[in-house]
Amino acid sequence: MNTTDVWTWVVIGGAVLLAVLGLATWLSYQKKQSNRLKSRFGTEYDRTVTELKSRTRAESNLKEREKRVRTFEIVPLEATEAARFVLAWKTLQGSFVDNPRGVVVQADQLVRELMLKRGYPMGDFERRAADISVDHPQVVHNYRAAQAIALRDERGEASTEEQRNAVVHFRALFNELLSINQAKPEAIPSREVEMQA
Repeated sequence: MNTTDVWTWVVIGGAVLLAVLGLATWLSYQKKQSNRLKSRFGTEYDRTVTELKSRTRAESNLKEREKRVRTFEIVPLEATEAARFVLAWKTLQGSFVDNPRGVVVQADQLVRELMLKRGYPMGDFERRAADISVDHPQVVHNYRAAQAIALRDERGEASTEEQRNAVVHFRALFNELLSINQAKPEAIPSREVEMQA
């Protein structure tokens, strides 16, 4: 075997080694991305994989949701605004016994109003649920369940117990969205801290 043949095999071996290392790095990155998305989205990850019938398409969809929601200006509520929403919810819950169907509709409307006030755009239901899933994946299934019951209720097919469950599901999302803007204490300049010591 001459020197040229040896170098040819060394180059081929090096190229194969680089290709294997590149593939291993890419697979490791993909696994980390999958684990990150599973951890962040929880059951919404599984639901999206099932719905889209492909892990790759589902992960692409979830990444697109994250990207879209990053463009929103989601804001916490001022304490007075939060108090208004809490009072509205208590009033709504108090009227359930007299008008369960009306309360389901009101709960849906109040959740939408709260989402809008926080900065979520009001698209169709699936878009709203997808947007909510990015920051609130642990309760998006409540929103989906409440919406399904609300649709059955519109057709007169939901029992009073289902209506109660819808309100409970809406309340879980409502409570999650009810983030209050906590005023941060003003920082004391370092010179004043030294003077106080």
